[in-house]
Amino acid sequence: MVKPPALRVGDTIGVVAPAAAVRAEMLEQGIAALRAMGYRVKVSTHALNRAGIVAGTDEVRARELSRFFADPSVRAIFAARGGYGSGRLLPLLDFAELRRSPKIFLGFSDETFLLNALVAQASMVAFHGPMVAMDFARGLDGSASAHLKALLAGELTDWELPGARIIRPGRADGELIGGCLSVIAAMMATPWQPDFAGRILFLEDTGEKAYRLDRMLTQLRQSGILRQVAGIAFGAFKPVPADYDEAALIADTLSAAGDGLECPVVAGFEVGHGSANFTLPLGLFAHLDGERGRLVFKEAAVRV
Repeated sequence: MVKPPALRVGDTIGVVAPAAAVRAEMLEQGIAALRAMGYRVKVSTHALNRAGIVAGTDEVRARELSRFFADPSVRAIFAARGGYGSGRLLPLLDFAELRRSPKIFLGFSDETFLLNALVAQASMVAFHGPMVAMDFARGLDGSASAHLKALLAGELTDWELPGARIIRPGRADGELIGGCLSVIAAMMATPWQPDFAGRILFLEDTGEKAYRLDRMLTQLRQSGILRQVAGIAFGAFKPVPADYDEAALIADTLSAAGDGLECPVVAGFEVGHGSANFTLPLGLFAHLDGERGRLVFKEAAVRV
């Protein structure tokens, strides 16, 4: 697995819009936040394009992503926002070419398509975390911001994230994959379906009722995926609008996902929608400690 070069204060972050159309004021606020953190920012000239609900045509969005990977002045690439549209880029990207110039790629939600494709097709560590015209624009949690900077700079070599609830105890090791549950379900039976065998599967989502989450988890179970993974780590599952009854049903649904499995299952990691959104390195070797409720990493996620 290729680790991208580290990102340090003063380096240039490239901002692209691989998914849904972006609001100019939110993009500007997010860029200002990145600059306040000490980074230079280079924004795609097509970041505010619109073609229906997505940020420009598939061809333009794919070309911009590839161009920023090839641009030697850009040290890392941050997605502007999620929403919808990243999956349509997968057939248009040359992952072997992207691998020749490995870079930090950061995003989540709909970018789950790109994150897992970079891990599987380019054998490159990718980063599930905050986006420019969303989390950064609204104000990223201070602890999550400090974690992001240290992680991307290669300063974290032995660290862990706590989960809130142990569903099934045990311990497991494996490369971390996953992201937004609805996107992982959409990748099934495509050429970009992740390889689940022996991996730690991380899942989170937003705006889904408990029965829809159950339907997607049932799909993963009936496909055999949940019996292939070494462990399962659940992040945030945010009901929209906030509904406490629905939140309780979602918690029950996640608990039931561990029924009959032999692997550890831990829920409540502060990652994803409606949480502090700590950054996770997909493709990096992880240890899921289902006795203490921790996700543990013992190496840097980037090349220092």
